[in-house]
Amino acid sequence: MFFADLTSPQVAELLAGDRAPVLLLPVGVTEPHGPHAPLSTDSLISQGMCARAARRLADDDEVRVLVLPPVPYGVTRYGAAFPGAVSVSEETLHALVVEICFSLLDQGFRHIVVVNNHFEAEHVATLHRAVDTVLRERDALVGYLDLTRRRRAARLTEEFRTGSCHAGRYETSLVLADRPDLVDQERMRALPEVVVDLPRAMAEGRRDFHAMGMAEAYCGAPALASAEEGEDTFEVLTDMLVEVIRDLVRGTGGRDVPRPARGRD
Repeated sequence: MFFADLTSPQVAELLAGDRAPVLLLPVGVTEPHGPHAPLSTDSLISQGMCARAARRLADDDEVRVLVLPPVPYGVTRYGAAFPGAVSVSEETLHALVVEICFSLLDQGFRHIVVVNNHFEAEHVATLHRAVDTVLRERDALVGYLDLTRRRRAARLTEEFRTGSCHAGRYETSLVLADRPDLVDQERMRALPEVVVDLPRAMAEGRRDFHAMGMAEAYCGAPALASAEEGEDTFEVLTDMLVEVIRDLVRGTGGRDVPRPARGRD
């Protein structure tokens, strides 16, 4: 299931096989997620989606899905005032994603999907630009599931749709589903709800968690999180990722276009 666990001869067999190989690239960041959730929250969610998609399609006749090693660094400036935030520039992230894709394409892997769960606007825009670069320079479409698009968000939880969901009920539930040992659950249950419309705050030019009213680097209602809700949400996320994989391999889509610069789609 994991690309890096294969031997070199096994990779050659993968390329020569009857099923189309699809490589999933989990992307996240290392940043504060409240006083209760790990810095790796976004990366863990991306990896959880990828692993579930690979397992669901393990016996599929059409595709062979494998998970690439994750990219755990991205553009994350809003949490810079809190310990643990590690940000890279837009150009660094762009170059890394593009060069990973180029390297795989040069070996004959034609189907790559970027799976991202960090939604800082500059980070998302950079990933879209990377996909555009690969298409322009190699004539290869890289798949991308953009959960900030309205039609995608409509399938997720109410908290996610409100935009008040950084380390809140939505994200914390997902981490509880996979790595409950990384959540300080006693601290989580004592946290009050903090309501912040993150997309609106970003659009208004507020560029850090403190300015957004997130004094402890979270918003939403983490105290209501549960592993059961996380598993249910992972099912929906996996449904969408499998749809992207199918569309990419069949040539019927596979890449969500960027959200319009003004307003919401």
